[in-house]
Amino acid sequence: MIRRRVTSLAVIALALMLSSGVEAYLLFGISWPPGSLPIRYYVTNRDVPGVTALQLQTATDRAFGAWAGAPNVTLGSQFAGFVGANPHVADGASVIGFVSRPDLPRVLGQVFFQYDMVTGVITESDIFLNSIFEWSVAPGGDVNRFDVQSVMTHELGHLLGLGHSALGETEPRAGGGRNVLGKRAVMFPIAYPRGNVADRTLEADDLAGISDIYGNAEANRLLGSISGRVTLNGAGVFGAHVTAFNPATGALSAGYALDNQGRFVIGGLPAGLYIVRVEPLDDIDLTSVFSEDTTVNINFRPMFYGKQVAVPAGGAGPSIEMQVRAK
Repeated sequence: MIRRRVTSLAVIALALMLSSGVEAYLLFGISWPPGSLPIRYYVTNRDVPGVTALQLQTATDRAFGAWAGAPNVTLGSQFAGFVGANPHVADGASVIGFVSRPDLPRVLGQVFFQYDMVTGVITESDIFLNSIFEWSVAPGGDVNRFDVQSVMTHELGHLLGLGHSALGETEPRAGGGRNVLGKRAVMFPIAYPRGNVADRTLEADDLAGISDIYGNAEANRLLGSISGRVTLNGAGVFGAHVTAFNPATGALSAGYALDNQGRFVIGGLPAGLYIVRVEPLDDIDLTSVFSEDTTVNINFRPMFYGKQVAVPAGGAGPSIEMQVRAK
């Protein structure tokens, strides 16, 4: 059975998506099979003020390069040509382009998936950037425009199978919405403001996520994972955030407890000692991570695991149980 899926990147000045104190990358559970690599994509032959179709293609190629350049992953892309077709049309081709969507005034970009629900194999993925906004491909950014390469790097993370990270901190904005105080993940669901080009570069959380999906044999040899359960009065806690911080390197990544047993796995981690913490998703818009009909347990207090957790190269450390208390 083939299914269509959509995910978006919001404009920070307009959207209330996430607040402070939460970190994680999330896997969609879908990916491109090895036989489909390099990923072939087309670009809609449409210019917008400040950016030509050719410049969009160049920025897209650089954004693909950021993901393909992650250490020890097997990825690649191939530009297949300019087309007249729009993105978000189920035609068997992955198309990227500008589309005017005034009905989506808070959305910078959106990704559409076509995938097999049984195998999790992606068969098509389209991306559009909303041309109601002003865009730039300037090397150092343009203070009046959003950066194409930065936003495209985020959208390509979705195209490759990554969900949203919450590794960021925001504050309320006068007149509505929130400002980003800082973030350490390209896959954070709210964009930096106009002129910022920081999201051209992947962070540790992004690298862990992409390695978890497309890591090659060398990644399997070098990287490890943390796994375990989050429990409350003996029962699993669905939707708990478990964060892993490496004090030696400053790297921060995390995962979710994604079943009713409270089980979690944080993969793609370099070997070392990690400080592990669990927290509820009680200060975010849950629909930015889970579907609207998902029930997430947020009735518990944050806590640190009692000791540092050793992640071995090429394997998993001992399973840990984090016993939280109700609020």
